[in-house]
Amino acid sequence: MSELIEDVNDTNFVDAVLDESQPVLVDFWAQWCGPCRSLAPIVDALAEQYAGTARIKKLNVDDNPGVVERYGVKAIPTLILFRDGAEKQRLIGAASKEVIARAIDAQVVENH
Repeated sequence: MSELIEDVNDTNFVDAVLDESQPVLVDFWAQWCGPCRSLAPIVDALAEQYAGTARIKKLNVDDNPGVVERYGVKAIPTLILFRDGAEKQRLIGAASKEVIARAIDAQVVENH
């Protein structure tokens, strides 16, 4: 995992995601999830690509049932893009780097 990616949890989610001034992409994942593991290098690359303009965070669904329930995450991997404390877009399944980048780009542009 890239050092640019922060793990978030039930305790720090509001501060680390909802109160963040930049767009935040949260990767909902689990250790046992094969598609989550295959998505990890893409998420790492996006963290590098968007350093300074958007934040990338990971949330382990097995350890954080509160956030999972709050956002109705039923399948993983799920990527949720937040801006200004609100969910802006949700991608379910192993999306391509290009699809994820377009979603982030839309929020980065809107943020300026």
